[in-house]
Amino acid sequence: MADSKDPRETVLARVRTKLGVRGDEPGRRGFVHSRLRAHPANLIPERAQRPRGELPRLLQTMLEKNGAKTIRVRTLKGISEAIASALRDNNLPSRVRAGDDAIFESLRAEPGVIEVLSGPAQATDIVALSHAFAGAAETGTLFLSSGADNPSTLNFMPENHFVVVLVGDIVGSYEECWTKLRSADGGRMPRTVNLISGPSRTADIEQTIVMGAHGPKTLVVFIAGS
Repeated sequence: MADSKDPRETVLARVRTKLGVRGDEPGRRGFVHSRLRAHPANLIPERAQRPRGELPRLLQTMLEKNGAKTIRVRTLKGISEAIASALRDNNLPSRVRAGDDAIFESLRAEPGVIEVLSGPAQATDIVALSHAFAGAAETGTLFLSSGADNPSTLNFMPENHFVVVLVGDIVGSYEECWTKLRSADGGRMPRTVNLISGPSRTADIEQTIVMGAHGPKTLVVFIAGS
């Protein structure tokens, strides 16, 4: 006779039987909850344990190794001109698509410098502008959380992606980025977290590198602050 239980529950029941447990014992549940609340730290690579002052440079180096362009901006006020200059240097129109992130308010306040279109990316957009909530220096990886402030479509649809990351949000390891995310917004996790380390590329066909296969061909990262 076929087992009418849910397949997942069938497998779990067999595991419990082999272990000689029910699965609802208070001690076992308590152990799981305590492990989730105070999970042990993973082994952190030595490269990620550098002094904080060295992390922006390490992030920049790793991003450039992965094919991204990086621009250091010493003050937040300089972001507008840095973005406008990068658009000119890359022969791109002075129009970008961005979410509602407050960091871009100065751009909207200077419509003569850059035109900022709001909302999720559209098929006609050429340049997207995002704000990374953290950067892991060990691999040059940007962490971008989804939401109205930074829609995930900006990370994939336009061929050119501009990303701003603040020096104060650069940490050494992935683990620190996740800890930062868990402590933000009252611990509520975003629907999506995108990790970006360079422009999109693939070598699936005949081992030939093709840029922009699954996302932007160009990634420009503005490392802002000092």
